[in-house]
Amino acid sequence: MNSANLQLEGLYLAVAAINEALIAKDVLSREEIAHALRMAEQSVVSSDRATEDLRPAERDAMAFPCRVLIEALATTSEGRPPSFSELARRVGAGKERYNDQR
Repeated sequence: MNSANLQLEGLYLAVAAINEALIAKDVLSREEIAHALRMAEQSVVSSDRATEDLRPAERDAMAFPCRVLIEALATTSEGRPPSFSELARRVGAGKERYNDQR
């Protein structure tokens, strides 16, 4: 596996842990963090560049960080820290088609 991919996996898990720390310290709620991530995801997939210049797979790649962190929030709220492979599997299983896809 490419070492950059491994670094990104570690980064996603680190950000997920920071999110959980923010929740534990009552700085932000789980819902506030999820909302911010959903807003960022929508910004990525609905930008002019994304809809005009990128294939659906490229849009998915851009949205993946937000989606994996949203899944981490949901999974951790179930009481167990998720593995990266579990998060990625959940993101793939929940992926929907874009409006401009046939």
